[in-house]
Amino acid sequence: MGLYSQTPLLILLPILIAFPLFSFSQSQKPCGISVYWRGNSAEGTLSDACRTQHYKYVNIAFLMTFGNGQTPVLKFADYSSTDTESMRNEIQLCQNMGVRVLLSLGGSFGNYTLSSRRNAKRVARYLYHSFLWGKHRSFVRPFGNISLNGIDFDIENPGSNLYWDVLARALSRFSKPRRKVYLSAAPGCTYPDRNLDAAIRTGLFDYVAVKFYGNPQCEYTWGDASRVLASWNVWSSSLPANSQLLLGSIAFPATGYMFPSQIVYEILPEIMSSPNYGGVMVWDWYYDSLWSHSKSMYQHVCQS
Repeated sequence: MGLYSQTPLLILLPILIAFPLFSFSQSQKPCGISVYWRGNSAEGTLSDACRTQHYKYVNIAFLMTFGNGQTPVLKFADYSSTDTESMRNEIQLCQNMGVRVLLSLGGSFGNYTLSSRRNAKRVARYLYHSFLWGKHRSFVRPFGNISLNGIDFDIENPGSNLYWDVLARALSRFSKPRRKVYLSAAPGCTYPDRNLDAAIRTGLFDYVAVKFYGNPQCEYTWGDASRVLASWNVWSSSLPANSQLLLGSIAFPATGYMFPSQIVYEILPEIMSSPNYGGVMVWDWYYDSLWSHSKSMYQHVCQS
């Protein structure tokens, strides 16, 4: 209904996407690695990422324009609107391998906002019928009958920090026992996150992947993990009981970069005992495939 039911989704390219953040290893334990896939042609396909068997979750990035009456825009780095048809088989392959595939909202360069509680609920309905289990015929479904597993909130530069909790609640109401709508969030490491705090405090997010990079207050510096661990402890003690906490990492040398060996030997031994420990998030698959970030540590992420 309204704008979200009648206006076709726009899918644009190319686009330069800055850091977000979050996917997980195929382990029977309730933890793993989450990764962001953004459609960079040099990184390979979505199914290539899943075939590594390093990830438990893959976040498709991003739905970068939505809310406040705007026509929703799904942007990949190098994929066109015609490529979404081929992506259907790739999504299904990933899901058949046990990988949960989520749509990530926002990013660094999006144009997105929620203008009211009503608008947040309309966006939730649009997401449910366009990407999740809903099949209302008035909505355009970019991936056809393939249903994604959930929605990731990478809300970095919104027009407003209001109503993201309303969106989370509205999406959660669509969840059913056999058709669960998974919710994940990727806040910055400073607690509380200025955009997602109210949403995270609803307790509806299955995974919260805190980005421990791009922020000198709580990122890793060479040989010093103290700021990361201090921030982790704050988040771990503050997170609602139903949410798992992930260590957000960046897969290429940049501010806050941690070598896999530093994560494995300096960070994981200190955080894996947290009752809400859920694994590691990696930004992003393109750099991960180049630097073998997850490959070097995935066997350690869920060790007891």
